Amino acid sequence: MFDEIAKSYDLANRVLSFGSDVIWRKRACQKAYGYLGKRTISRICDVACGTGDMLLFWNKEAQRSGIEVEEYLGIDPSMGMLEVAKQKLPQFRFLQAYAQELPLEDESADVVSITYGIRNVVDRVDALREFYRILHPGGMLVILEFTKRKRRSLMDRVVDGYMKYILPNVGGLVSGNKEAYEYLPNSIDNFLTTEQLIGELEEVGFKMRDVKSFSFGISTMFIAQK
Repeated sequence: MFDEIAKSYDLANRVLSFGSDVIWRKRACQKAYGYLGKRTISRICDVACGTGDMLLFWNKEAQRSGIEVEEYLGIDPSMGMLEVAKQKLPQFRFLQAYAQELPLEDESADVVSITYGIRNVVDRVDALREFYRILHPGGMLVILEFTKRKRRSLMDRVVDGYMKYILPNVGGLVSGNKEAYEYLPNSIDNFLTTEQLIGELEEVGFKMRDVKSFSFGISTMFIAQK
């Protein structure tokens, strides 16, 4: 499914979020760099990197802040996504692998990020343990995700209606694959709440540094430290 929508993925993200995902990604990078407090970073590893979009934001914010990053590494199981990423960012390194089986040494990254991908990982806790394993002590894990909503307010119902009825049609129009964007709201319904994901992170050993919801709770940022 992800192979099939790879070429239109970036455009679909911008359209479906009304450009808000740019703000969400920038904020996550800025916060993580601030908490890490380093001027030189050995490696930033973006898991489920897709077309490399988040790596682009890590790079831009590092340059803006005067931070030197020695290596940007993207990992994804979809070769279709990685082919787009390699064309877009030939200066970065990319590997095909699953989140729960990262081909990296222990304590080999300062930052691990996964944006709108943890929801798709079947063995989620195993993946969180892998993130913890490859991070340096004090390293940062950044997650951006659509968590399950409690739907208590009118705005919750409005957002839910958009995700279920409008998003699949617009996503299908942009990508030519409506089924892929019908999967998105269904996967959110079957995912964790914000509180449940925090519980899993803490159980693995992470300490929460920041949790922030954006755009009426559509997207949530999690920043945790090893």
